Amino acid sequence: MELLGYIAAILIGLSLGLIGGGGSILTVPALVYLLGTQPLTATSYSLFIVGATSLVGGLQKYRQGLVNVKAALIFGVPSIAAVFLTRMYLVPGLPANMFSLGNFVVTRDIFIMLVFAILMVAASFSMIYQSRASSQKPEIAEPRFNIPLIFLEGSVVGVLTGLVGAGGGFLIIPALVLLTKLPMKIAVGTSLIIIALKSLIGFLGDIKHIPMDWMLILSFTALAVAGIFVGNKLSHGIDNIKLKKAFGWFVLVMGIYIILKETVLKH
Repeated sequence: MELLGYIAAILIGLSLGLIGGGGSILTVPALVYLLGTQPLTATSYSLFIVGATSLVGGLQKYRQGLVNVKAALIFGVPSIAAVFLTRMYLVPGLPANMFSLGNFVVTRDIFIMLVFAILMVAASFSMIYQSRASSQKPEIAEPRFNIPLIFLEGSVVGVLTGLVGAGGGFLIIPALVLLTKLPMKIAVGTSLIIIALKSLIGFLGDIKHIPMDWMLILSFTALAVAGIFVGNKLSHGIDNIKLKKAFGWFVLVMGIYIILKETVLKH
């Protein structure tokens, strides 16, 4: 299982390199189910892993001129603040037993995995139905910024990232396209920078109260980063539309599996 976990790390990086996102949402399931990490701890490790891999991908996009720095700052500031505060204060305050449904007690770990699975299902639909839109060429257009809505969206995404350790690109990219009028390819590159900053800064909120297995974190991150470089080289001869759609279906199946495992199969 440990070997499968590290293979998953490479596949996560490959997906980032091949289709520009999506793979990081598999980080927490890989850490929990393949490497035996507790869900709360896995969300912390995921922040570092997702942040580091997104930073590598985002810098590559920046060099290609596919990052809007102003949009990254406007969206990133509330998102970074929300994720840091969530990890520093909200997550440590979650009770061991969240609530009960009859005889079924929803513990903190089950709650985190269920929220994560719901986000996976939402992300899968985003990948399945928006894969064609993501392949369109950027249009030349002057970005416009709906600042109040951007701050609201950034804060919501920050709280979700802080709670479950996912990057939230499937929420950030549509928000950048709709609220700043960025072309899709620039929105993808900009979202990677936002994800990197908020994930890494959010991770700082965990250092005092979550024990860190740095060997696991750094080895998983290194494999994911290596996967990004391989994925970038392979991406030139691959149909990104079909690949993203297929990956979306895989994420959907994984999300449904986690929901069943944490509810029906666990009891």
